[in-house]
Amino acid sequence: MANEIIKKGGVKEMFEPDKIKRSITKAIERINMPEERKEQIVEEVSGIVISNLKERGDVESSEIRESILSELDRVAPIVANAWREYEQNKIKE
Repeated sequence: MANEIIKKGGVKEMFEPDKIKRSITKAIERINMPEERKEQIVEEVSGIVISNLKERGDVESSEIRESILSELDRVAPIVANAWREYEQNKIKE
């Protein structure tokens, strides 16, 4: 499992798999879909991303973001779009 995450400014923090699930959940909360489907997406996408990070050393947060979005594009494009829209609105603030 990845040991540390390298943030934008070069700061390192311990890898926490739950942060991946929380970030996907936040994007999904913006979408109107059955709760069961939301949970399924979170589990599927986070499982793949976390599995891909196994046995890796340090990893950059931007790489994790891209991995999450890639999987969301495949599994639930509407959620990937909501994620990107949120990021665009955050930049404008």
